[in-house]
Formats: sequence, structure tokens, C-alpha cells
Amino acid sequence: MTLHLLKLCVGVETVDELGIWQKARRKEGGWDGSKRNCHVTRMGPRRADELLEGGSLYWVIKGIIQARQGLTGIEPLVDGEGVSRCRLILHKDLYLTQPRRHRPFQGWRYLKGEDAPIDIGKWGTKVAKGQLPPHLRAELAELGLL
Repeated sequence: MTLHLLKLCVGVETVDELGIWQKARRKEGGWDGSKRNCHVTRMGPRRADELLEGGSLYWVIKGIIQARQGLTGIEPLVDGEGVSRCRLILHKDLYLTQPRRHRPFQGWRYLKGEDAPIDIGKWGTKVAKGQLPPHLRAELAELGLL
């Protein structure tokens, strides 16, 4: 059974904004100059081995699960103030998911594979014929119409 993480994407309004921000961070060299997609959290997941067996990080944007990225690594990290943290290494590809409402929470949560929303396309590619753009899908999901 695949295990995933669920995380609030704070400060981001749309999937497009997240994708553009990550692309710019990779170009700059990110946290450590490695040009990887990284996300730093306070606590590390205890079930890291399970997450790295095909798990993803699902992003909750404006109260709706809207995107995911594959987890490729989990590393311990000590920040500049000596505080232990965890660096989640993410695949560069960002996938749009079937929108699903989710209540606010702090930190991250585990998400079982069977509970994860399905992918509906890769971010940055042309919208498939008959498929709504991400901002319209998010608005319709927020209204409870998707």
C-alpha cells in the first residue's frame, strides 16, 4: 500500500503560482544550490521508508487538494539557528489532481494511497481537450460543484 503526505501550500493562491515559484527556485539553485525541489518542515515523518516507496506530497491550496509531486528523498537538516528540521526532496514534475476539499491543519498528514485523488494531467502542459484550466477547477471545487 502506497503512503503519501498531505501538506498545506501556504502563501500560494494557485497551482500555476506554485509551479512558477518552484521553477524559479530550481533555476536559482534552491536551498542548497543543487537545483532540486525541496520543502523544509519542522518534523520529519517517522514512516519515511514507506513514503519513499512511490509516495507523493499532495498540496492543499486554498482548502482544496489540487496537485502532487513525487517524493524522491527525505533528509535531516539543521538550519542556521541550530534547529533540527526535515528536507523533503520533490520530483520536479507537478501533477494536477482531481480537486478535493480538505479542512485546514498544521504541519503535514499521512494520506493512504487508496484515499489519494487521481491525477488529471501534468502541470505546464497544454490543457487537454475538454479539461478545465486549473483556476476554473479550483473555483468550481470551492463552490462544491466538482
